[in-house]
Amino acid sequence: MEKLVSVIIPCFNAERWLAEAIDSCLRQTYPNIEIIVIDDGSTDKSLEIMKSYGNKIIWESLPHQGGNHARNRAFVLSRGDYIQYLDADDYILPEKIERQVRFLEETDADVVYGDWRYQHHYNGKSFLDKIQVTEAQTDILESLLANWWTAVASLLYRRSVVKNSGGWDESFLAAQDRDFFISVVINDGKVVYQPGCYSVYRRYGNVTVSSWSISLWVKSHYLVLEKAEKKLLNLKKLSIKYRYALAKSYFDLGRESLFFDYSQYLRYLEKALITFPDFKVNSKKAVYKFVQNICGFRRAEKIACRIFFVRRIVNSISDRLFDSKGKFGFLP
Repeated sequence: MEKLVSVIIPCFNAERWLAEAIDSCLRQTYPNIEIIVIDDGSTDKSLEIMKSYGNKIIWESLPHQGGNHARNRAFVLSRGDYIQYLDADDYILPEKIERQVRFLEETDADVVYGDWRYQHHYNGKSFLDKIQVTEAQTDILESLLANWWTAVASLLYRRSVVKNSGGWDESFLAAQDRDFFISVVINDGKVVYQPGCYSVYRRYGNVTVSSWSISLWVKSHYLVLEKAEKKLLNLKKLSIKYRYALAKSYFDLGRESLFFDYSQYLRYLEKALITFPDFKVNSKKAVYKFVQNICGFRRAEKIACRIFFVRRIVNSISDRLFDSKGKFGFLP
């Protein structure tokens, strides 16, 4: 008999999408699947939709405690040898689980990931974006520390590595998928890439933390990196390449902070230099690279920041001078 796969779906107010997520699991060509949906205190009709599936799914309703708590609770209820995480507003294509189970069994790996694509919803219309080809990573941990990412639904895990990871950290409000994947890899999970796009990640409105609260998004990623850095240090695995990858991510977070919290931008830059004292930006801009090579990273960054702020001021003035029809805004 085929090994059991547990699909774990946390749900909070996802009545618009939930049925499609569940149906995408029921349509899988792989024959031995259990679907576990945890209602995280929804106030819409999500719970009614769950109940409508009868014994086709396993469901439970909990007070609102966050998606990570729901995922951890579902894992406790699950019995599968393999674990598929799926957000309630995403979906997977019919061959996804069958292909990935076979690949894990062939390679004897612990985790497999594939390609994925966005499905955008805008002004009542939807369209599929180009396929995000994730490619095989030379060192998956280095890539994760340096800001590489793949959609949650694109992965399939062996149960053993989920258990060894310690589960989803319930203290995180954002970046939890990055933290979880890093924890799996730090705990020696063997990860492989299988080409092919069988996962769809929806984008609509300001529903992601990065859309409605950039400050929370930045802070959460910083905490994930700090947690990983401490763990690698304790395990004596904080090699030079991991230090540089961390420094790059601290720098990226600093740049994200530049226009809403300049002091935070400076702190993250200092963190990058503390982590990797010889840090330099691998910039595609020839002028930046030239200045950095001649004057060093700090001076190049000061000059770049001044240019960023001047451009922002100029763009702001331009927007005020001209209205949407291209006429001078101060004219009647």
